[in-house]
Amino acid sequence: MDALAVEGLRKAYVAPDGERMPILDVAELRLAEGAQVALRGRSGSGKTTLLNLIAGVLRADAGRITVAGFEITALPEAGRDRVRADCLGYVFQTFNLLQGLTALENVLLPMMLRGGGDRARAAALLERVGMKDRLAYRPRQLSVGQQQRVAVARALANRPKLVLADEPTGNLDEQHAGEALRLLRDVCRENGAALLVVSHDARVLGQFERVLDLKELNRA
Repeated sequence: MDALAVEGLRKAYVAPDGERMPILDVAELRLAEGAQVALRGRSGSGKTTLLNLIAGVLRADAGRITVAGFEITALPEAGRDRVRADCLGYVFQTFNLLQGLTALENVLLPMMLRGGGDRARAAALLERVGMKDRLAYRPRQLSVGQQQRVAVARALANRPKLVLADEPTGNLDEQHAGEALRLLRDVCRENGAALLVVSHDARVLGQFERVLDLKELNRA
């Protein structure tokens, strides 16, 4: 079973004048279980939109997206939320950390949404991204790079089947960027999770054997 299967996916936005502006038209994209793939593309080409569609954050206009056997394009909002909680980790480009929670609590949150909460695992993930001494810090007390490392740890909390990462090293210095990418790749391997990373950084793209170019996938 594929970790991800995208078929006939189309998405358009409506311009202020009412004109429909196609942004994505992807015939097929598949990731096998445990596959690690990078996706590159110019700014505005639809990379983030594609990730948001895969995650069920956006609704597709047409097509089918299946994550770990669940066809999310056929599910209502509550069902998509459940698939995200059970099967999918997402490192957002803008982090999406909850400002009222500590770093530890932000990593615990996905576990709590599933009715659990393994504090030891959350702390261990934060330690692996260099945040051992910042467990009780809230996002506003952290640098941009530190917030990004918390976001990486949170995405891995529930041992997902598929991890999406939108420019996961974009705000990190070279040392921490390498550590964050290694963490993502290592933990995905340990858990048999597939990984799809969007990046424009040649150093990141160079770490992957399989690199896709969105302009070759997208017919829009």
